[in-house]
This record gives sequence, C-alpha cells and structure tokens, in this order.
Amino acid sequence: MHKEILRLAVPNVLTNLTIPLVSLVDVALMGRMPSTRYIVAIGLGTLVFNFIYWAFGFLRMGTTGMVSQSFGKNDQASQQILLKRGLLIAILSGLGMLLLQIPIERLSIQILNAEEAVNPLLSEYIFLRIWAAPATIAVYVFTGWFLGMQDSKSALILALVVNGTNAIMSWLLVYQFNMEIKGVALGTVIAQYAGLIAASILLLRKYRISLLQLIKDNLSSSDPDMAWKNFILVNSDILVRTLCLIFTLSFFKAKAANIDPILGAANILLMEFITISAYGIDGFAFAAESICGKYFGQKNVPMLNKSVKYSFVWGVIIAIVLALIFFLFGRNILGLLTDKTSVIDAAMPFVPWLILAPLVNTFAFIWDGIYIGTTTSSSMRNTMLISTVIVFLPAYYFFFPIYENHGLWLSLTLFMFSRGVLLSILYPKKVLARIN
Repeated sequence: MHKEILRLAVPNVLTNLTIPLVSLVDVALMGRMPSTRYIVAIGLGTLVFNFIYWAFGFLRMGTTGMVSQSFGKNDQASQQILLKRGLLIAILSGLGMLLLQIPIERLSIQILNAEEAVNPLLSEYIFLRIWAAPATIAVYVFTGWFLGMQDSKSALILALVVNGTNAIMSWLLVYQFNMEIKGVALGTVIAQYAGLIAASILLLRKYRISLLQLIKDNLSSSDPDMAWKNFILVNSDILVRTLCLIFTLSFFKAKAANIDPILGAANILLMEFITISAYGIDGFAFAAESICGKYFGQKNVPMLNKSVKYSFVWGVIIAIVLALIFFLFGRNILGLLTDKTSVIDAAMPFVPWLILAPLVNTFAFIWDGIYIGTTTSSSMRNTMLISTVIVFLPAYYFFFPIYENHGLWLSLTLFMFSRGVLLSILYPKKVLARIN
C-alpha cells in the first residue's frame, strides 16, 4: 500500500508544488515593482480568478472520483463518457466567462473595495487573464481524468507544461518587455493554452483517444452511475462545497488585505505559505482520491480502510516537514518574495499561525480526497456549510474585534479544524455504510 500511495502521491506532490511556485514568481515579480500596490493588485487579481476557477474545481474533483470508480470496475466506456461530459461543460463555461468579462471586472472592483491606486492595475490584470478561461477549465478536467485513471505522471507532465510556461513567460514579459502586471496576466494566458495542447497530445499518445473522435462518438455504458443526473448531483454538491471554501478564503484574504497597506501586503505574502502547505499535502489527498475511488468501485472494504490509514500517515509526515520549514526559514522565504523590510517585519508576528496550519489542515485535506474518491459529495457539502456558517463567520466577528489580525488567523484555523473533525465523525456512516 505504501508503494501504491507513493507511486501516485509523489508525482501529485510535484504537480501541486509547481502551482504555488508560479504564484510565488508572480508575487516576487510584482514585489519588486516601485510600489506595494503591485503586490496588492496581483494578490487581489489572483483572488478574483481563484474564486472563479476554484468554483469549477468540481470538474476536476468530480471527474477524479467517478473515473477512479470506473477504473476499478474496468469500464472503459464510462471513462470516456465522463471525459466528454467534463470537457463539454468546461468549454461552454469558459466561453460564458469571456462574454461576461465586463460585469466580472466591475463586480470584482466593487466587492474588493481596494485603494483607488490599485484598481487600474487590477482591471488590467482581469481583462487579460480572463482570456485563459476555456483552456484553464478544460485543463482541470484533463487533470481530474488522468488522476482517476491512476495516471499521476500525465498529470505531472501537464502541470509542468502549464506552470513552467507560466513562470518563464511572466518573467520574460515583465522584465524583457516591461509589461509589468499585464505581463504576468498574459504569461498565464499563454501557459493555459499550452497546457490544453499538451493534454490533447497525452490523451492521444497514451490512450489512443483523439478529441475529435471523442466528440463524434456516441458512447454508452451499462453503469447506471454514469447517468447525467448522477453526474450533475455529484458535481453540484462539490460545487457548493467549493463555493463555501472559496467564500471563506476570499473573505479572509479581502479582510487581511485591507487592514492597512503594509499589513495587507504582509498578509497576502503570508497566504502564500498556506497555499504551499495546501498543495504539498494535497498531493497525498489526490492519491487518496484515486486509490480510495478504485477500491470503493471494487467494493473492497479492507483495502479501502487500509488506503485511508496510510493516506493519513503520509499526510501527517508531510505536514510536520512543512511546519519545520516554516519554523526554520519563515523570514528567509518572505525575503524571496519582497525586498521591503517593513512588509517582512509586519508579517513575522503571524508566522506561528503558518507553522500550525499544515498540522491542522492535513486532516481536512486528506478526508476531502477520500470523500471525493468515494463520491460522498453530500457529506462534504454539509460539513463545509457548517464550518463556514457556524464556525468561521461567528469566530471572525467575535475574535477580530478583540485580537485583530491574530483573530483573523484564529478564525481560519478553527474553520479548517472543524472540517477535519466533522469528516472524521461521518466516515463510518456515510462512506463505509454505502458498501456494506
């Protein structure tokens, strides 16, 4: 079991770590611009697209869970049906975003309520980066499909193409062509379409499936779980769960950015630590999705329980390593992101929250993988609603007036802790009971 988890998890960890590295490059590029408003603009611009694209994360997660179960059943027709449906939704959604780009920009400016000097930079970023939408959402589907097929190597190759291209192009456009924040946005657009091309090539070379043939084929499956109704139900539950998560993180980031200019910039840099720990641990959560989905599809309870146990073992190990790195090198990492001593000094008192974060968050992340793989989507939705509405928001309004920025970080920590506890309690009844 250890070998099976590591075979899937190691490429997933490498895949995930390339994502925050691109964000770090973008923040570092803007961190060396003449004013801190560039840091705030890139942080808020990323927030806008995280809110939008994470909302479509259900396509990645739902695809992984359902495809992994089809893989366990050896149902090739179902595997292709799920890919076709996911890509159809991705392309239509991306085109819809392009049509709505002006309302999206205006609503973002109004909701974020940033300093007046930040808004022009934020608008430039939004109007350029939104052109990546069709490709970005389609890449989510391809990544989920590869993971469901127990093929984390293809997911790694895809991530390296996207994020490597993104980092290189952003650096070239900012420093060689002096495009400032426009360069960061355009670098992302170029990278996402490069990823779409790479995914199509991987699909054809490894699985002998061409996108054109996939669109033309009238596929059928004997599996009743492949009905559109089930596909929509699972993905709608994950969508609600994801929207709650996005709301919480966006609420946190918006409040954190607007306390004052220096502390706002510090909080945005600190959130990069949270992102790093999340993506590192999520490598094992993605492995849990694939493995648990496979054994759930086979109705193999002993192997399912074993995969759950070892997923947590590895998740905790990674969390401890990350916490030690943050403890030992927190200031050094912040120094890579900005050369402004005032911002680093403002961030340092809050580094202990980042040391605690991976140790708390790992339980919620690994359980997410298990629940996604077993398509236990309604429980994920319900626990996220409880953690958002009953835990996070009351905690923020109670603790922030007393402890200010520390109260904000405490609220986020309690939110993640409650998710892990609730999902642990529900596992026997909501997951295992569906097999027995």
